[in-house]
Amino acid sequence: MNAAPLHLGEERFLLDPLGGAWWPAARVLAVADLHLEKGSAAARAGRLLPPWDTTATLERLGLLIRRYAPARVLCLGDSFHDGEGRARMTPADATRLAALEQRADFVWVAGNHDGGRFEELAIGPVVFRHIARAGWKGAEISGHFHPKARVPAAGTSISRACFATDGERLILPALGAYAGGLDLGDPAFRPLFPRGGRAFLLGRERLFSFRFGGMARRRSTPDPGLWDSTPQGTARA
Repeated sequence: MNAAPLHLGEERFLLDPLGGAWWPAARVLAVADLHLEKGSAAARAGRLLPPWDTTATLERLGLLIRRYAPARVLCLGDSFHDGEGRARMTPADATRLAALEQRADFVWVAGNHDGGRFEELAIGPVVFRHIARAGWKGAEISGHFHPKARVPAAGTSISRACFATDGERLILPALGAYAGGLDLGDPAFRPLFPRGGRAFLLGRERLFSFRFGGMARRRSTPDPGLWDSTPQGTARA
């Protein structure tokens, strides 16, 4: 596994191919949009989905926690698909989540789907919130938009979740197994990245990086070179 180094302002982060952002200096792991119990919410509405999304998402979160041993885990909103999601968890998943909460201090930021203890949280020079604020000055990490991008590959194209950044703002991909995504070419990203930025597409063991921009006119287009995740490399938007 190769994480991609990224600087937000003067702070160095590692972007993990699983979809979390690790801040070594603060021992903080940030994740967003777990949407736990989305499958059970769909079932209640008459849409039958395999009921394993919570298990799969917690396994992914657990791997990130084992990999980085964070002091704090920041869950940046929409951690549960709705306000009753925790109560619908199976006993096994509830036990799995409780075990993860014993390994680090979990901070639950409120999302538009669920509640949380904090609307936003500032740690040193970095602000963490669910929804990015257009025009915000300073380092900001958020979720909500579930960014993804489509790129050409071997005569076809693939669409994957991605990180999106301009060197000050970082929007995390959704960690949830059923979360879905919004293409970076969507107009919703235009006010957040008016000059474009850099996407880090999630791969199995690495990230693939390319510039994106001109949101009003075209979808994301890769540079000729993909991200070479070497220990010495530091990505800047």
